[in-house]
Amino acid sequence: MPQPAYKRVLLKLSGEALMGQEKFGIDPKIAQVIANKIKAIVELKVEVAIVVGGGNIWRGFKASSQGMERSAADYMGMLATVLNGLALQDSLEHSGVFTRVMTAIEMHQVAEPYIRRRAIRHLEKGRVIILAGGAGLPYFTTDTTAALRSMEINADVILMEKNQVNGVYDSDPRGNPEARKFDQLTFREALNLNLRVMDSTALALCMENNMPLIVFDMMKDDNLLKAVMGERVGTLIKNEFTTIEN
Repeated sequence: MPQPAYKRVLLKLSGEALMGQEKFGIDPKIAQVIANKIKAIVELKVEVAIVVGGGNIWRGFKASSQGMERSAADYMGMLATVLNGLALQDSLEHSGVFTRVMTAIEMHQVAEPYIRRRAIRHLEKGRVIILAGGAGLPYFTTDTTAALRSMEINADVILMEKNQVNGVYDSDPRGNPEARKFDQLTFREALNLNLRVMDSTALALCMENNMPLIVFDMMKDDNLLKAVMGERVGTLIKNEFTTIEN
């Protein structure tokens, strides 16, 4: 049997992925579809950590641009990620996957506090961990949280889900049919070209710590499984490349 290319992965899941065709909130059917895709790689003995966003419920940056104090808006966004984490946990456990939600903001009644060694121990025991509450600090996005946590738990790769976009393009392919897709990039190229992969802080963290990143559409076909098996999906970003190749 083919073996997975990665033993431990961090999946960065956008809040919008949980909406499905809804305009707001969580579609339980879509959450279950996502859970089943995650179950497929857990059954291959891949250790999975998930950082989930909260954009389907609240966007702190947008609220702050409309006059709300930035720290308050960001903390509200962190709470939105906890709601998504609990919903995803429920779907995973319906699929028979042992799951723990860990939060950067302590709320003992619903989740464990994030403690690095405990998180690694959960992974070693085959449990999926959902890392909610962002980094626990304002002004940090869940992209930056994903980069930070991937290094803390010694992940092999970040798998970054992009809702309905299978990779990195030079412009938005949903509005520009002529948009050019990159099969691979270096972090330096992504920063210099100002591509909207993730925020620049997160990209710089990945670059400095040599953490590879795969940007892909998880909902398309079996892309999550393919990515874990080492098949080419989406866009691979890492330090070793010297030129852009398509």
